[in-house]
Amino acid sequence: MEYPESLVSEVRQRSIGFKLEGFVPGQGPARPKMMIIGEAPGRKEVTNFIPFSGQAGVELMNCLESVGLSRSDVYITSAVRSRPYSVKERINKRTGETEITTPNRTPTAREIFAHAPILDYEIENVSTPLIATVGNIGLQRLLGKDYTITSFHGQIIQHPIQRLNASHDAYIWTEESYMIIPLYHPAAIFYNRKLQPVIEADWQNVGKVLSSF
Repeated sequence: MEYPESLVSEVRQRSIGFKLEGFVPGQGPARPKMMIIGEAPGRKEVTNFIPFSGQAGVELMNCLESVGLSRSDVYITSAVRSRPYSVKERINKRTGETEITTPNRTPTAREIFAHAPILDYEIENVSTPLIATVGNIGLQRLLGKDYTITSFHGQIIQHPIQRLNASHDAYIWTEESYMIIPLYHPAAIFYNRKLQPVIEADWQNVGKVLSSF
């Protein structure tokens, strides 16, 4: 998606002082079958500018395929459009020398708030009947801290969502309700293979919902 330059400038200004790298626009049609909201781009995404193009992206494409969808059918974005990174010092096992690394990390609440104008704009301008949040970050950005993937995964939630107020300094609830289905992040099975049948079942529920439209 192409954003107004004023919007991108605002988000860059709001992001000053945070350890964030690059900027990856959301991707997909203006009228997708579903919008997918993730956490933040990773190292690969800020290089090729394709959301969910790393290992987790392979899993996400498999999930989409399981319900008859492809990348071209959905709009993919995330709560933060830049890569959050941390700075760590470690010893290189091969050379024995000290080196600095910048691994991915989970975005903070302040970073999510800084990038809120982008997601608000996308939700307002992408027409879709269903929003799927993958992982807690996207879910709580929309519905607040009372909602967790563990408690609500695979369930259909019809509810107002959080968006910025007119002055962009606080969240408010929308008057409109949205249909949201919380899903485990595709990368979750890398850490817990027992989640695979749960993830598969949740995606089958997505398929049932989409077939009802």
